[in-house]
Amino acid sequence: MTTALSLQMLEAAVEQCYDAILVTGAELDAPGPRIVYANPAFCRMSGYAHEELLGRSPRLLQGPETDTATIERLRQCLREGRRFEGTTVNYRKDGSRYCVEWHISPVRDAQGRISHFLSVQREITARLQAEQQRELLASALNATADSVLITDRAGTIVFANRAFEAQTGYPVAEVLGKTPRLLQSGQHGADFYQQLWRNLERGESFRSTFTNRRRDGSLFHLEQTITPARDADGRISHFVSVSKDLTERVEKEQALQVLAFTDKLTGLYNRSFGEQQLTHEWNHARRYRRPLSAIMADLDHFKAVNDTYGHACGDRILALLGDTLRRCVRKSDTVIRWGGEEFLILAPESDAETAAQLAERIRCAVAALRDPQVQRLTISLGVAQLSGSEETAQLIERADRALYAAKAAGRNRVEIADGVPA
Repeated sequence: MTTALSLQMLEAAVEQCYDAILVTGAELDAPGPRIVYANPAFCRMSGYAHEELLGRSPRLLQGPETDTATIERLRQCLREGRRFEGTTVNYRKDGSRYCVEWHISPVRDAQGRISHFLSVQREITARLQAEQQRELLASALNATADSVLITDRAGTIVFANRAFEAQTGYPVAEVLGKTPRLLQSGQHGADFYQQLWRNLERGESFRSTFTNRRRDGSLFHLEQTITPARDADGRISHFVSVSKDLTERVEKEQALQVLAFTDKLTGLYNRSFGEQQLTHEWNHARRYRRPLSAIMADLDHFKAVNDTYGHACGDRILALLGDTLRRCVRKSDTVIRWGGEEFLILAPESDAETAAQLAERIRCAVAALRDPQVQRLTISLGVAQLSGSEETAQLIERADRALYAAKAAGRNRVEIADGVPA
C-alpha cells in the first residue's frame, strides 16, 4: 500500500470517526496551542464550523462551569509532555453547556520534539445525567424506610437499599448476585411461590404477607409487593420488590391469639378453646369411626394446699402440674385446664386401655414431683372412651364420674368409666 493511499485512508477514518478529534499546535505560551484541525464530529459537538475553529485556542470552549483545576492539570500535562485524561464542562457556540471526556496525547516529530497535541473527545452529557439520575434514585431508595430489592429477569439481585440491610441483617455486598431464595423461611409452600411466579410472568404484581428468615436465623414478617419492570421495548427486564416490616404487628396479633386460647397460669389451652378442640376431635372420631378417649384429672387435696400455704403456692403447684402434663402426653393429645385444679386430656386414636396407660404415666409423674413447701403431690384420673352414640357432654360426664370414683377409692389412682363403646 502506498504512503499516499495510507494517508487517504487515515484521513477518511478521522473524518468519519464517531469521536470528536481536535489537533492543535504545540506552542504553550499565551494564548496557548492553536487549533489546526477539527473533524466533523468535533464541529457537530461544539457547534462551530471548521473554518471558525482554525487558528483559535480551545479556550473559546470554556465558560463559567468549566473546572479550573482540571484545566490547570491539563496545562501541566502539556508542559511535561504527558498524556492527559479528564472531564469538564464546555460550551457550544450557542452558549449551551455540555460535558466532555478528553484524552490528549503529544505528537512528536522525527527528532522526538512535540509538534502537536491530539485530543480525542466524547460528549458524556447524557451519560452523566443518567448516572446522576441513578445516584438520585439510589439516594431516594436508601432514604425510604421500606425495604427495596431489585432483581434481573432471572431473579438475581442487582440492588438492595439500606432498609433491606436493616431488615434482613444481610449487607448489600453479600446479596448482590444471589437470589431472594436465601431469605426463604420454609413457612410458605411450593404453591405460594408458584402463584408468585405465575403473576410475575403475566406481567402482574404479586402482593402478600411473607414470613422470611434473617441472616441470624430469626423470622420476620413483611407486607411485600413485587412488580415487573419493563425495558424500552416493553419486555420484562427486572422485578422490583418493596416491603414493609410487619413483624411487630404480627407478633402482637399472635400474642393476642395465644391469650385468646391459652390459660395464663399454666400455659395450657383454656376451657373455651378446649371445648372447640373437643368438638373437633369428636367430629373426626365419628366421621372416620376412630377411637377417642377423654381423661379427666384432678389434683388431690388442692384446697388444703391453698388453705395451708396460700394461693401463691397453689398457683405455683398448678403451673408445675401444667408442665408435667405437657411432658407426659403425645403430640397428638390436647391438654386443657378445665377449671380450678381440674384438667382434661383428649387422646385421639386411643381406646380406653391405651388412654388408661397414659393416665397411669401421668399419675406416676405427678407422684414423683417434690415441692419445697407441699412436698408430695398426687392426682386422681378418670378415663372414658367415646361410644358410637354419645355426644361430647356425655363423654365428659362419664370421664368425670370415673374421676370421682378414683377419689372415692382413696385418690392417687386411675379409674376407667363403665360401659363398652358401641
